[in-house]
Amino acid sequence: MDVCQIAIACGTEEEAAAVAEALLQPHLAACVQIVGPVTSRYWWKGALESATEWVCLAKSRTELVERVVAAVRDVHSYEVPEIVATPIVGGDAIYLAWVEGETSAP
Repeated sequence: MDVCQIAIACGTEEEAAAVAEALLQPHLAACVQIVGPVTSRYWWKGALESATEWVCLAKSRTELVERVVAAVRDVHSYEVPEIVATPIVGGDAIYLAWVEGETSAP
């Protein structure tokens, strides 16, 4: 199975909900969990920054990652949003099959 988890950091809970909708409606993700608030610390334009964010954890298929990135960029407010895909190398076979089935819809 070619399933992945895509982490997307968002600036507000509302933005995270919009990202989730943008991925779920066209079946680009089978599930999106919204986690937060979390504190992120990072370098941006030469300065050390800190922000409160919400993280979307989207379950999808690796072949859809480029489409997921495009859909997120359409609704995301950040100049450079964090959109990071990680392969899922194992797990419950029934759950992974469900993810593949839900992301195979037209």
